Parts: sequence; C-alpha cells; structure tokens
Amino acid sequence: MDTEDDPTPDLARLLRWEDSGGGWRVIAVGNGSLTLSLVTCDGGEEMGVLASTESSVLDHVGERMRYP
Repeated sequence: MDTEDDPTPDLARLLRWEDSGGGWRVIAVGNGSLTLSLVTCDGGEEMGVLASTESSVLDHVGERMRYP
C-alpha cells in the first residue's frame, strides 16, 4: 500500500502542490477516476489539471470537493 512516505506518482504531484501552498477543486469524478483543477492560493487561478485513477489520490481527496 502506498503511503505519504512513498507516494504514487500522482499523489506525489498532488502533495507537492499542497505543500507549496496550492489548492485544488474537483472538476470530475468517474468510475474510479478523479480530475482536479490545481489552483493558486491567491485567487484560485487554474495552473494545471491532474487526472488520476490512483487509489491513493482517491483516498487522499476522499469526499472533499476542494482544498483548502
């Protein structure tokens, strides 16, 4: 099982984004997939999109629709 000490590639990208102060919003949820809009902390400008089917990303996001 992946942990935050040894994250999967998509989870590592998401954790780096969060650690640098970025936020995210869920823009799509599918059958075992998730798409996030990666946004700035100061106004919510979209800087990228992360689409993932990694269970570690799905678990990390959980029921939340945005971060922070």
